Amino acid sequence: MHNEKMIIIGAGAAGLVAAICSARLGRQVLLLEQNNKIGKKILVSGNGKCNIGNKYIALHRFHSENPVFAEEVLRGYDLPVVEKFFTSIGLELVEGKEGKMFPMSLQASSVVELLEYEAKRVGVEIVCDCAVTGIEKKEQDFTVETSQGSMTCKKLVITSGSPAAPQLGGSNAGYAFATKMGHSLIPRHPSLVQLCSDESWVKGCAGVKVAGLAKLYANGEHITEKKGDLLFTNYGISGLAILDLSREVSTRLANFDYCELSLDLIPELSKEKLTNLLLARVKKESEKPLTLWLQGILNKKLIPVILEQSKCKVCTEDALGRKELNKLVHAIKNLKLSISDTKGFKGAEVATGGIDTIEVNAQTMESKLVPNLYFAGEILDVDGDRGGFNFHFAWVSGMRVGT
Repeated sequence: MHNEKMIIIGAGAAGLVAAICSARLGRQVLLLEQNNKIGKKILVSGNGKCNIGNKYIALHRFHSENPVFAEEVLRGYDLPVVEKFFTSIGLELVEGKEGKMFPMSLQASSVVELLEYEAKRVGVEIVCDCAVTGIEKKEQDFTVETSQGSMTCKKLVITSGSPAAPQLGGSNAGYAFATKMGHSLIPRHPSLVQLCSDESWVKGCAGVKVAGLAKLYANGEHITEKKGDLLFTNYGISGLAILDLSREVSTRLANFDYCELSLDLIPELSKEKLTNLLLARVKKESEKPLTLWLQGILNKKLIPVILEQSKCKVCTEDALGRKELNKLVHAIKNLKLSISDTKGFKGAEVATGGIDTIEVNAQTMESKLVPNLYFAGEILDVDGDRGGFNFHFAWVSGMRVGT
């Protein structure tokens, strides 16, 4: 492969690493980016801090229709390998909560600027504002049609990502090129995305954030549950626990399943402990309204919803009996919220699905259908959990292309 021209489409996480690793081996690399600057998704990741990876890489944190492929790609490429690469470009990493790894500067811009510097240092030619409009293979060469003219190469790498975050350049373009060359696609759905509800009460609770537990039910069947922040919004619900559930919700909604969340607003207390706490708070001589009494444990915006869903028949503290308390406890620990949709690809951090990995060599990332055609990153049918796992796959798949 030495001195053979390689074109990489997409200067995101996978594309930049593939370019650097390839150029370090003496390859002539041209990196094309449709945006006016490279690494736009990297720049906004982790609230601007860039959650670059995770200390606890495990196969169950990655999802694919072909999990064996993900396992093979990741084998031998744990965090120390990724960390060594970033150290080689001058970036130090620090550990945050849940094993999340960040640049020591806590600035995503550090990641992009050091990647760009290293790419240029080893001879990568980067061309921005360059949209690819077509790809053809004639004999041994690829012809790449772009907004800046026609280009040819011996080896072509597509790292153009998914339709997630179109405002940052996410699109289906790479899929169109891949399918034209014979590749199959696994259906794509938004993931790590906020959820929408048609229930009117959520608007009244907009802005309320609690550390809770969200249980997902599809057609009445318990599917999974996640603990973490729950943030009520004008359109529905967000928060870390919701993002963690969203992959499953997207898939279920695409199958026209009825999806409902059961929210435990006080998960740190068991049903029994919460009941005892409320019993101890009841003063029989007090005529305090329940709407005020419940403010001792709940955000006031949530109280009307709890009272409605509990069907509590009393209005004051002194009228509370064990039966009515049990109704309140049940509602607090099982607040129901039907889900009608997600915020779509525009709100999504990643997408499920992509190029069917059965058609890709897990060791080299080369197409099994078209010689010298490679894929890396999110364009493939591999997506990860929140917490740096998607970046980890992008870095690693880029390394495999480049080495």
